[in-house]
Amino acid sequence: MAVLVLGGAGYIGSHTVYALCEAGREVVVVDNLETGHQEAVHEKAAFYQGDISDTAFLHHVLRRESIDGVIHFAAYSIVAESMRNPLKYYENNVCKTKKMLEVLLESGVQDVVFSSTAAVYGEPNRVPISEQDPTEPTNPYGATKLAMEQMFRWVANTGNLRFVSLRYFNACGAHQDGKIGEAHPTETHLIPLLLQVANGKRDAVAVFGCDYPTQDGTCVRDYIHVADLADAHILALDYLKDGGKSDIFNLGNGVGFSVKEVIEAARRVTGHAIPVQISERREGDPARLVASSQKAKNVLGWKPRYHQLEEMVETAWRWHRRHPEGY
Repeated sequence: MAVLVLGGAGYIGSHTVYALCEAGREVVVVDNLETGHQEAVHEKAAFYQGDISDTAFLHHVLRRESIDGVIHFAAYSIVAESMRNPLKYYENNVCKTKKMLEVLLESGVQDVVFSSTAAVYGEPNRVPISEQDPTEPTNPYGATKLAMEQMFRWVANTGNLRFVSLRYFNACGAHQDGKIGEAHPTETHLIPLLLQVANGKRDAVAVFGCDYPTQDGTCVRDYIHVADLADAHILALDYLKDGGKSDIFNLGNGVGFSVKEVIEAARRVTGHAIPVQISERREGDPARLVASSQKAKNVLGWKPRYHQLEEMVETAWRWHRRHPEGY
């Protein structure tokens, strides 16, 4: 029996596929390659190019492959774009997931691990954030992920589905051996943008806002290594297979780093000056997002391996230095 990874050619999806294959699991990947890269898919994984909203295509995959669990990464994830075009995000993230769920239910696949986000919390009342804290998204991206979570919960209440939703914070880093890394058609994530400057691919990086109520005026985020996220997805699927109940878990290191602190770490790792340009705040950006991941550690047995910011940046730099043009 195989694990079906939807969006498995994307950044976090491909690292999870690698972790599954390296653990000897049978893996099937579905990706429409709109933002993913087939070159990032592990050679041992079966690959199907197609969209999760194409029900005939998805039925074909499920008839051809023996699937007993799904990890769902397929979604748009750019906050600024979601503010400009919210309906695009509702159509892609919510409506397509609804069609995908219909196919899973018709095929009898019951266990799903869902890639959610800390953006469901919006501007938190306290940090670190726990799973019981209010969910009040400040952007359509977070709102669509919350709507997807709620869809999973209501379907699970019928007894036909079990799910785990993983709300993770800022993913970063790359495969330890530099085999795969982070490359988006339109890059918006801070660390790869910094490394593009170090690689000579852009002149400077923009800092969006320096007047937030934080220690140095820039946004604070909890950075978690992509390999640790991959481990958590596998643990969550095994938890469901062992009879675990549907649940939601935060994934983060519990430590917040400001934008300026990340810039300084990238300068130290790369040895480059990395010029910055101060810009206006981006609409929809909370000031501080830091996770409490104690529940994931207690229930799933999750043990993050990467804790130091520079170590996480070093793994990303290893990949970016070897792949300055991406895939």
